[in-house]
Amino acid sequence: MRSTRGKRTFDTRASEWIGDLTVWTRQNAGDNSERLERLRRNLRQARERELTPRQRQLLELYYDQGMTIPRIAEELGLNRSTVSRTLRRARDRLYRCLRYAL
Repeated sequence: MRSTRGKRTFDTRASEWIGDLTVWTRQNAGDNSERLERLRRNLRQARERELTPRQRQLLELYYDQGMTIPRIAEELGLNRSTVSRTLRRARDRLYRCLRYAL
């Protein structure tokens, strides 16, 4: 960024450099499809083995079916904070299970 008499102007060459770096990174990055597939497989197993039935149910409604927290709470007769808290605990538990899985 350059300054001209109190005015700030952006150096367009800097943004071109960032764009070039992004393209180079994509072209030279390794293929991580094997790691992603392993993570997906481990996630499916962790959802079945590590979560409570309620946590599995809420994760399915929220992520798989795309329902909102208020809608889930309304349909199941729960408080919104209960739904939010249960989802947070499920995500935390999955994170603890999967953080070293890669």
